[in-house]
Amino acid sequence: MATPKSRPRDGYPGRALALILVVTVGLVALMFGTGNTKPRLGIDLAGGTSITLTAKSTDPKAVNKSNMDIATGIIERRVNGMGVSEAEVQTQGSDTIIVNIPKGGDRQNAADQVGTTAKLFFRPVLAVAPSGITAPAPTGTPSAGASGSPSAAPSGSATPSAPAGASSSASHAPTASASATKQGRSVGEALAAEAASPSAAATGASTAPSAAASGSAAPSASGAPSAQATQPSAADLSAAMTQGTVPPELQAAFANLDCSKPEVRAAQTGADDKAMVACSQKPENGYYEKLALGPAAVKGSDVSKAQPSLDTQTGAGWQVQLQFNGTGTDAFAKVTGQLATQAPPTNQFAIVLDNQVVSHPQVNGAIPGGSAVITGRFSQAEAQDLSNVLSYGALPLEFAKSDITTVSPALGSDQLKAGLVAGAIGMLLVVAYSLVYYRGLGLVSIAGLVVSAALTYSIMSLLGGGIGFALNLPAVCGAIVAIGITADSFIVYFERIRDEVREGAPLRPAVQRAWPRARRTILVSDFVSFLCAAVLYVVSVGKVQGFAFTLGLTTALDVVVIFLFTKPLITLLARRKFFSDGHPWSGLDPKRLGARPPLRSSRRRSPSSAAVKEA
Repeated sequence: MATPKSRPRDGYPGRALALILVVTVGLVALMFGTGNTKPRLGIDLAGGTSITLTAKSTDPKAVNKSNMDIATGIIERRVNGMGVSEAEVQTQGSDTIIVNIPKGGDRQNAADQVGTTAKLFFRPVLAVAPSGITAPAPTGTPSAGASGSPSAAPSGSATPSAPAGASSSASHAPTASASATKQGRSVGEALAAEAASPSAAATGASTAPSAAASGSAAPSASGAPSAQATQPSAADLSAAMTQGTVPPELQAAFANLDCSKPEVRAAQTGADDKAMVACSQKPENGYYEKLALGPAAVKGSDVSKAQPSLDTQTGAGWQVQLQFNGTGTDAFAKVTGQLATQAPPTNQFAIVLDNQVVSHPQVNGAIPGGSAVITGRFSQAEAQDLSNVLSYGALPLEFAKSDITTVSPALGSDQLKAGLVAGAIGMLLVVAYSLVYYRGLGLVSIAGLVVSAALTYSIMSLLGGGIGFALNLPAVCGAIVAIGITADSFIVYFERIRDEVREGAPLRPAVQRAWPRARRTILVSDFVSFLCAAVLYVVSVGKVQGFAFTLGLTTALDVVVIFLFTKPLITLLARRKFFSDGHPWSGLDPKRLGARPPLRSSRRRSPSSAAVKEA
């Protein structure tokens, strides 16, 4: 009966080596496959402006995750409104917001904008029109709406729910943006949930749509198409579909405003006490709206409470309940009383957050008492978002600028080069020391450093594309420190092996006996380093966290490399004659290490006793 093979005393080192090599190759392949071939650079290396904001409030409960997330979204919209691309706004900890603006950003403007509380106002609507809408391509056969000259008043067949451009009839165009959207729904018990009737919307429309519609009716009454018919431009369509009256001082800005462009939507500004033009924050029926607005009538800071609720009595769905303070109650009652006497769309007020219109519901009567309800076929998420805007548009948080750092692209490039040079010098010194002192064993440490560098680089590149991790200058310092940590682990194991060889043990047993003691020392050392990195990451803010994160990552990788690469590789090399026989260039030469010779008896032993001992 064959005796089963026993497990080798030194284990199966080839399996561990195969595992770590497969993982390393897999991470590198994933890095190239996803296109994240380079780590993402922070502001101090790529150049730009970094602003650290710390939230403060007299109410400790106000500084919470919900408020911080809302503030982050508002600040991000402000930064994007500066025309800056690839800006980052993210929270750190429970009360800190980091704003990173890449090279080319305006430091002073950024510092002024992101640190102030969001501005929320209620403004009366003077005029509204779709923006960026295009007409369908003209056909050879005239449409039914073009068979005759349209009347001065829009036809009642244009239903409020018809989206802009949904019909080719000329009578539909003027009322395409009638109160069929959530933007034009009513407010409070005095604001009807139903949209305004088509005839009412048509009555309030300006005469511009009729004139434009008449001009566009080029075909004759007989229906023969005109050879010179051309497709109207987006600006002409917008002018034709304008409702209300645009003040003379805003006519040029209103006509040139194209809200279909994100940079235009974010760039609108206006004084609180003057009329302005603005864009809707979200598209409705596939297009954005542009609005002419009057001076601010009510401040957002006068809203004491706003919350979503489900109307189960009338079946109107989700709505937003408002509560004003004393000043807001009087101002809101006054402005709603004035708006209720106007015709659409001048009976609407716009909720304007940072110069963008979040909603513009219509008013059917004065709303006293300081309470109101906004209805408009909202979904639960939309009602929640609107209530958040109304509650926190003027945030109950103050932001203190803890740190503002501006780095020019040239300086960032110099710092990156300096960091890379420092790392290269550190690596070369470790390699030189390993080769001079440990000789053949030095090749093992160099191979371990290469594997550790490949793992670190690929993970940082993937984290940059996955979670936005940016490699800053402190993080580079952490990577340089990691070279010493990895080399220290090699040295601990090498010296344990050499101690065993000095005691006269053969290499293979020396490798096995040295490992438990070296392993314990390495684990304790790496645990202390990782614990320091974790504590530093938790208690620090800003760039220091980059150092702590990199130090912790490389420390964890050091444990992986020493267990799955260094120890198995040395086990395999100990089987080779070059190392096991103690070649002078192996770094394990017993003579150079001062090994003790085996103890021999002074009395000559008999052959029989020697044979018994050998048995």
